[in-house]
Amino acid sequence: MTGPLSHIRVLDLSRIMAGPWSGQILADLGADVIKIERPGAGDDTRSWGPPFLPASDGAPSKESGYFLAVNRGKRSVAVDLATPEGQETVRAIALHCDVVLENFKAGTLARYGLGYEDLKAVKPDLVYCSITGFGQDGPKAGHAAYDFMIQAMGGLMSVTGERDDAPGGGPQKVGVPIVDIMTGMYATIGVLSALARRAETGEGEYVDIAMLDVQVAFLANQAMNYLVSGNAPGRSGNRHPNIQPQDVFRCRDGHLVLAVGNDGQFRKLCEVIARAELADDERFATNAQRVRNLPELLAIIREALLADDLAVWLARLEAVAVPCGPINTIPMVFDDEQVKHRAMLRHLPHPVSGTVPQVVSPIRLRNAPLAFDRAPPTLGQHTDEVLRELGIVGL
Repeated sequence: MTGPLSHIRVLDLSRIMAGPWSGQILADLGADVIKIERPGAGDDTRSWGPPFLPASDGAPSKESGYFLAVNRGKRSVAVDLATPEGQETVRAIALHCDVVLENFKAGTLARYGLGYEDLKAVKPDLVYCSITGFGQDGPKAGHAAYDFMIQAMGGLMSVTGERDDAPGGGPQKVGVPIVDIMTGMYATIGVLSALARRAETGEGEYVDIAMLDVQVAFLANQAMNYLVSGNAPGRSGNRHPNIQPQDVFRCRDGHLVLAVGNDGQFRKLCEVIARAELADDERFATNAQRVRNLPELLAIIREALLADDLAVWLARLEAVAVPCGPINTIPMVFDDEQVKHRAMLRHLPHPVSGTVPQVVSPIRLRNAPLAFDRAPPTLGQHTDEVLRELGIVGL
């Protein structure tokens, strides 16, 4: 393995999404990530399909698309944590690791002798990261959580979707498991910061990451809008709550996204739609005025953009650097010339299908480039290899 973390080994006891997402980031950065899975079943997401990866003969395999999205670069070791032998094996592996990732309910691994205090006693410099729905303390610490419910509980669905009085109005979740993904990102940041501190002090760390905390944290401008105004933000569809014009607009043959971010871009937009006078209109001359007078502004822009085709508007707006774009389907994303140029889609060798598609890390490092040479593992694929490599005999 290559990359800036090629000297780090991670024991990944997590499953589903948030923990595995963090593990995949660490693996992409070069860490040796050893994923512990239940014999015969594995990570819950292995069965979350269809779709399943087609095997070399075209028949569906047991490798779900969901699992394949979050487990690249890892080695799978099948161990039964419910048995004393399995627990001892995991303890033995932990002694060779720098990081432990886990997302069991609070207190579960301590009952197996695999909690932070247990492992710290034999490896004081271990960085141990626990990912849960609600954290290690508080009235909900023992409750289970999933991305969907945290999107609801954490306020995200209150600001996502159309207004209740608009067609299709009502609360909406985000189209990807964004809380899981962001939780995995924050977990990774916590682990990396602990590793950086360990390099200076020699001390390990316990990282406590809660999905609800993460969701509250990334309410970002919507939270601050409320805290400084006292007004609860509501759902506004595609319209930005603070910057305008930013919305979806219908063209003659499709839809266009405008993301005008400052007064200079707005002036250029006005020129492109042949309404240059709007840039000096006191109702629209500044962003604050545009937000206050949004209904009038949107009506003008909508009427103008209906007069021509999507490709025409994209060309005109891009020519004067007004941020805009089409609404691509996912197949269109992977056909985009910029996405292709950046090689975001790779195909890695896989023992079941020959190759497996992977959407790779967006991180680009010049001096320690990332390598993507290990596909998501089959269940228990590396059990013998890892135990032999670490000198661990038996399960």
